[in-house]
Amino acid sequence: MAVKSIALKTKADTSKHGSKQSGGIELYLKRIFALMFGAVGVTALASFITMATPLWTLLFTANGLSAFYYILLFGGLALSIWAQVRAFSFKPSTGMLLLFLYAALIGIVMTPLLLVAVTNNPYTILSAFIIAAVMFACMALFGYKTVKDLSFMGIFLMMGMIGLILVGIASFIWPALLGGTFGTIVCFIGVLVFALFTAYDMQNLKRAYAVIGDETQKNQLAVLGALHLYISFVAMFQYLLSLLNRD
Repeated sequence: MAVKSIALKTKADTSKHGSKQSGGIELYLKRIFALMFGAVGVTALASFITMATPLWTLLFTANGLSAFYYILLFGGLALSIWAQVRAFSFKPSTGMLLLFLYAALIGIVMTPLLLVAVTNNPYTILSAFIIAAVMFACMALFGYKTVKDLSFMGIFLMMGMIGLILVGIASFIWPALLGGTFGTIVCFIGVLVFALFTAYDMQNLKRAYAVIGDETQKNQLAVLGALHLYISFVAMFQYLLSLLNRD
């Protein structure tokens, strides 16, 4: 009888511990998505302010995009890389500040693409956002639920992202590069790469939570995870918007 009581108590403690773990990861994921969608909101606000004020004129010259635009573009890229490398050195509050600063820079840099969409068909902005949101939700859920190890995708996704960055840089020198069929293919690849990145990052974030015990590190990881998912979501939105506004 005593043995049975001990067994039942052990089972109850295990169940309670499992429930606590489940509650912990739910809170952790809520924090990640709150930060991520907060950053998306900052991006939307920064884009709106840029388009609604004379600030947008600073992004253009008579011949195209201005030096100020490129400073913001590459400055934002450098900031995101630095923030990811130093993620566990910052206080969570500092990481959040850098996340929102990066989101604001992206909002300003995204303005030329949004202006094209507004000129052609403003409804494509809403369409691209809805499609990106649905794809993001599906891939995030897949990454969280799947039992298949997605780590093998890491190297291929990184190579794909580097390739997309290089094509993007080349297009600044040769604007015609992204015209026609090649540009359409690049947009489709961009959507695919960042959709898969969403699932890949979600699985990594779930696994990382299980091995990190320190609360501060969990908060730092939440900020880093929010940055990764934000980048994937915004990249999908941009590539979709480009697809919907191609001639």
